[in-house]
Amino acid sequence: MSIRGNLFIVSAPSGAGKSSLISALLKDKPSDMQVSVSHTTRQPRPGEVNGQHYHFVSIEAFKALIAANAFFEWAEVFGNYYGTSRTVIEQTLAKGIDVFLDIDWQGGEQVKKLMPDAVGIFILPPSKSELARRLTGRGQDSQEVIDSRMAQAVSEMSHYTQYDFVIVNDDFDTALVDLQAIIRSQRLTCASQSHTHNGMLVDLLAN
Repeated sequence: MSIRGNLFIVSAPSGAGKSSLISALLKDKPSDMQVSVSHTTRQPRPGEVNGQHYHFVSIEAFKALIAANAFFEWAEVFGNYYGTSRTVIEQTLAKGIDVFLDIDWQGGEQVKKLMPDAVGIFILPPSKSELARRLTGRGQDSQEVIDSRMAQAVSEMSHYTQYDFVIVNDDFDTALVDLQAIIRSQRLTCASQSHTHNGMLVDLLAN
């Protein structure tokens, strides 16, 4: 295992399948990968568990955490606040564990400024019509909210060029393989391999 884990920024418009892909990636609970659990002021959706999917807090509590500089990044999206614990991320990476930040492009931009080595992955839907179908199929949001998300999606997708990798989620299984390939490639970079196999490399290059 490398001395330091990789930090992956995963962004997408709502309905592109970002959260589902990350969940599938981590379904077997690998010891060397984990998703960051963000703080949010939005209400829990059906089936969401506090501390597992998000840390659900009040607006007042969230603003207090901002003032205490407790967040690695934070953003306001659709009237709700989202933020990632700075301390937890840094401690996890130091243990050699890869961390996935399920955040929007605004949060990703903040993270990149603090950690330029973070790897950005943007997930796109295959079409606007498919994105609309997925959002409607959730059955969790009103038509007004869906229309708002569709309008916002175009703006969000325009930022895909700020990312290192782009995945088009047309077929879920193929998109998952693409995500796994990106992770694997990062673990095989010269920097990562130098950390992982430092002793072996010293021995190989000894006179």
